Amino acid sequence: MDTPRYTAPEAARLATRWRRAISGGAAAVKPCTIRQWASRGHLAACGLDEHGRRLYALPDLAQAEKKTRARALVLAGAP
Repeated sequence: MDTPRYTAPEAARLATRWRRAISGGAAAVKPCTIRQWASRGHLAACGLDEHGRRLYALPDLAQAEKKTRARALVLAGAP
């Protein structure tokens, strides 16, 4: 079975759902955040879509979200 792959906007929507579930709705992830995770080495692209946009694998996205979660929740003011 193929691992789902997401563009930055799609990945941001998914990561936002995870963060909001954990933070009671306090935190959101923007597409630019996904690109920052990639540029900082938290998230590696696994390919390109038909428009040349980077794609990110679901397991890698989940790992990057978890790795950056604590600081993001503090910045968002989540308890």
